[in-house]
Amino acid sequence: MHSSSARAQGGSSPPSPVDGSPRRLSWGNLVQKLTDSVESRSNNSSRSDLSDSASEVSEEELFYDPTEEAILKEVVQLIERSLREAKDSPCALRCAKLLIPDRLLERIGGELLHLAASEPCGLRGALVDLCVERGPQCESVAQLSADPYLVPTFQLTLVLRLESGGLWPKIQGLFSSRSPAGKQAIKLSTGFRVIKKKLYCSEGLLIEEC
Repeated sequence: MHSSSARAQGGSSPPSPVDGSPRRLSWGNLVQKLTDSVESRSNNSSRSDLSDSASEVSEEELFYDPTEEAILKEVVQLIERSLREAKDSPCALRCAKLLIPDRLLERIGGELLHLAASEPCGLRGALVDLCVERGPQCESVAQLSADPYLVPTFQLTLVLRLESGGLWPKIQGLFSSRSPAGKQAIKLSTGFRVIKKKLYCSEGLLIEEC
């Protein structure tokens, strides 16, 4: 009796979860709100990341000298030219043939930029002493100025090494077969050492193994 009376007062039975449109709309709105909330947080995070990246780029650009890349290219070319000229020098490498790995020149360029980044004149202020380590001796090849019209602010002693491992000892004779007596072909290793000395203060030496 009580249940019959309740249906009579309501005039109709309660809507089912499947057929009742108000309940379907409320679930849809809830899902939409959750989706919008997640997307909003994601977008805000992305904008924050972009803002941080832009800030970092701005700081780098603040100290970036657009001429550094051009100067670096000239210095690396000068290093390569000095090494090849030293091949025929009686007081330097004295070899029949000199092989310079491309990767060596790339690594030297990257290290020069790294060491020049904190200098007041950048790479333009570099004075480079180029040396090659041959056994117990370290032979001087050349001294190079990145900018001959600028007083150097720091000195780099670049010590290159000879390749002595891998396949090279087995094929070295192929490059030396036509050479004059007593002269061999040599190949430079991709590993090297750089010693940095500031010329405007008494700060200690910085030695980096690469």
